[in-house]
Amino acid sequence: MNKKINFLLKFGAILILVVGFAFYGLYKAEVFREGPEITVNKPQDGQVLKNSFAEISGLAKNISSISLDGRSIFIDEKGFFKENLLLAKGYNIIEVQAVDKFGKKVKKIIRVVLK
Repeated sequence: MNKKINFLLKFGAILILVVGFAFYGLYKAEVFREGPEITVNKPQDGQVLKNSFAEISGLAKNISSISLDGRSIFIDEKGFFKENLLLAKGYNIIEVQAVDKFGKKVKKIIRVVLK
């Protein structure tokens, strides 16, 4: 009887450790399942601008590379980016695209009008 209780205690402890590691692994893997995220703060979609020199800024998470209209840009250690862009008169389409290390892509399109 004593061996059976000892076996059950060891088995229970190992089972708790395995389940704990599995839940921890799933928790940490959530970042990889979510994929890349982009939030563009400035300018807003549909905004009418009066200055041809526009600042594009925002936040990117879970990325390995980011580009603005096909040109690579840099982010700081917290994920913020800020770039300047020269706009043409009239309707402009700004594209921000990010890729994570697993190849997942996300794209944000901002449409602005320069008066």
